[in-house]
This record gives sequence, C-alpha cells and structure tokens, in this order.
Amino acid sequence: MSSRSYGIGIYAPAGFATEPAAVDRAVARLEAAGHRVVVDPTAKGRWQRFSATDDERLAAVMRMASDPAVELAIAVRGGYGWSRLLERLDFAAIAASDKRWLGHSDFTAFQLAALASAGMVTFAGPMAAYDFGAEEPSQFTLNHCWDLLARPQYVIECALSGAPAGFTAEGILWGGNLSLVAHLAGTHYMPRIDGGILFVEDVAEHPYRVERMLYQLYHAGILGRQRALLLGRFSGFDPGANDNGYNLETMIGQARAAFGIAVFSGLPFGHCRDKVTLPVGARCSLSVRDGIGRLALSHYTTASRQTA
Repeated sequence: MSSRSYGIGIYAPAGFATEPAAVDRAVARLEAAGHRVVVDPTAKGRWQRFSATDDERLAAVMRMASDPAVELAIAVRGGYGWSRLLERLDFAAIAASDKRWLGHSDFTAFQLAALASAGMVTFAGPMAAYDFGAEEPSQFTLNHCWDLLARPQYVIECALSGAPAGFTAEGILWGGNLSLVAHLAGTHYMPRIDGGILFVEDVAEHPYRVERMLYQLYHAGILGRQRALLLGRFSGFDPGANDNGYNLETMIGQARAAFGIAVFSGLPFGHCRDKVTLPVGARCSLSVRDGIGRLALSHYTTASRQTA
C-alpha cells in the first residue's frame, strides 16, 4: 500500500497492451488506493506491433513530462519501441520536468539514455498492465515499489549467491534488461559508469545467448569497469537439445571465471511476478555476507527531497 498519493500517468511508449482490460484494472486499483490517474490515449492503442506511431508515442512521452497532474509516469508494458524514439527525445526538458519514470524491459533503453544524456535517476520496477493490472497483483512487488519511492534512502535485503565472501562495494547502480544494455553498447546513449554496480535480467534468452551478451559488454570494456555484476531473473526460455545441458548455472560459472569481477546471482528482479524496484543511477552500497545481499540505496532527486 502506498504511503502517499501520487498523480500518476499511464502511457504506452512501446508495445501495445495485449490485454486492454489489464490497463482498466490498473487504473481502478490505483484510484482505489487514492492516486489520481491520467490515462494517455496510447495506453490502449494499437498500431502494427506498437501502441501508436512513433510520432504519437513520442508525443505521449512529452505529455507525461509536461502534464502538471503527473508526478509518476508508469509505462503500460515493454516490448519494443523506445529505440526508435531516443534521438528525438528532449532529455533536458524531460529532466527539468522532475517527474518519476517507472518501468522495465524495453524501458531500459530510455533509462540508460536518460542517465547518459541528463543524469536522470529513473526506476526499474513494475508496469501498468502486467503488475498493477494483474488479476492478482504481487503485494511483494507493489509494497517494495511504494516503499522505495517514498524513501530517498532505502535498503533492500535478498539472498545472493556468489563469491567472494564478505564482499563490499560502493558505486552507481545501473542496468536493466540485458538485451537493451548490450544493444546500447558503443552508442552515446550508454552511460559511462566507472566503479558501478551493474544489474541485468532477461526473458526468452537461452543461457548461451545471455553469455554472448555478457561477453559483448566484457569485450567492450564495460564489465571490467564495474565493481560487481548482479544477475536477476532469466526466465521464459526452453533449452533444446542443442544446449546439451548448458544451463544457467553453467553459464554463471563461466561468467565468474571469465570476467574478473564479482558476479552474484539471485537478485529478485526481472520478468517475474515478485520483483523489487531499483533506482537506476542511484548511489548504492552493496554488501554480501553469509548468502545475504544488502543494497543501501540513495536516490535523491528534487522530487525525493521534497518528500523526505
């Protein structure tokens, strides 16, 4: 349950809502919790594989940024679409609007570009259709989201496996969907972060494909500049005969042996029902001891200082 009410904007910057009724459920649930909800025309629209044309989706993003009634903009879903908008987005205006932006999956492209272009802190977490609009939403997910948004300093504790024992590190927390992180490598939309804590997840990608994308980040020099790599959920794949037993555990072992940084698995984040919300671009103090990870997060923005 949210500890305060927000002006919430629901918009679809990428794929179309595969179940429009889920958008209606999200609106009803948010309003019942005391929030004021603005529903953008793209929220239940459909054009090709997108919610609307590029021009219309671009306009939706800027409507969220310019609408004084919107404090928190929540994407309907991911899919694909943000990459087509990046070069046309006015990141200076978006940052100056001082809104909070929430989503995951394809939303990662916007998050990393906003961090690289304007130093924006955005939030990797639940989305309108799958999470807020689920027939039976995860209270774990919703509680973590509202709690983190309400507190500019927040601690997440979860089980993490990996070495070394007694690990500690401090740096910028960043990342998101691995396909999108790898997609932006070598572009000016990829933030230059040294000594960071990178988290990644993905869906419908076989372990060897996950490994291949991690090698892309490794060969690009990105992994070597990080203090730690946190692996979230990798779900929705069905290893075939060609994998010959090459599973996630084997892939993670290879990553730990090859990349020269601390690699921990078990972060409860990804395309899954129960997920934490993570502030991309925030300061993070990470400690791992006896199989328990502790992420102490500081995500001070103008908006968060006003509610601290």
